[in-house]
Amino acid sequence: METQDIRVEIVREADQELVGAFARMLPQLSSTAEALDLAALDRILACDANTMLIARSAAGAVVGTLTLVMFPAPAGLRARIEDVIVDHAARGQGIAGLLIREAIRLAREAGARTVDLTSRPDRAAANRLYERQGFRQRESTVYRVPLKS
Repeated sequence: METQDIRVEIVREADQELVGAFARMLPQLSSTAEALDLAALDRILACDANTMLIARSAAGAVVGTLTLVMFPAPAGLRARIEDVIVDHAARGQGIAGLLIREAIRLAREAGARTVDLTSRPDRAAANRLYERQGFRQRESTVYRVPLKS
C-alpha cells in the first residue's frame, strides 16, 4: 500500500535497520517495554499469528509500525491490532491510518469477521483516529494478570 510518499509493507525478516527503528519508536509507545534486539524481532516475525507492517517515508526511513495478530478460535478467526507506533517526527501525515487500513484489508482477506484493538482512554488523539478508521468502542471489560514485577 502506498500514498503521500509513504509506503506500507509487510516485514519478512529482521535486520539492524528494524532494530534501530524499534529502539527509536518503542519508547514513544511504552516507557516500560524492553528494547528489542535482532533475536527478539526474529521471534516476533517467526510467529505464524503475527504480521508486522512498517511504514517507510519517501527517503526509505521506517516511520511507523503495527502488528496484526490473527489466530483461529472456536468462534472464528480472530484479528487484533497491537502496538501501533508512528515516530513523533512523522506524525500528522496519516501514517497510522495507512497502517490500520492495510491491517484491516489483510484481516478481511484472511477471513476475519472483526478486528479488535485496545487503547488507553488518555490517548485521546489515537482514540479519535481509531474511530475515524471505523472502530467502535465495545462494552467489555479487559482483565490483566501481571506476570512480571
